[in-house]
Amino acid sequence: MADISISKKMAAMAVDALEDRKGEDVRVIDISEISTLADYFIIGSGTNINQVQALADSVQEKLGRAGYMTKNVEGYEAGDWILLDFGDIIVHVFDSENRLFYDLERIWRDGKLIEKEALEN
Repeated sequence: MADISISKKMAAMAVDALEDRKGEDVRVIDISEISTLADYFIIGSGTNINQVQALADSVQEKLGRAGYMTKNVEGYEAGDWILLDFGDIIVHVFDSENRLFYDLERIWRDGKLIEKEALEN
């Protein structure tokens, strides 16, 4: 993937965007050593379709203003699991039910859970 410092910056911005819109249980998983998909998965939840879409909008707006555009967006209309692919990071925004069902944290448990503070250093 790209320069890891750019990926960290993007991940930190995505976390901020999710937290700005009251995203729940925001997690960052470093998958750089176990996958070529991306460097980081950022996972967050909203309580309903409107909040899930607002969370996704917030991430796209914040990263877009910094010059990072999404390469692909999936699931926006349904609003139960929105995937935002920025290349170096992939943001997953779920409603509560689908987050429990798909349990990405378990699937990607070989990755390293990263605290937000570690992204900012």
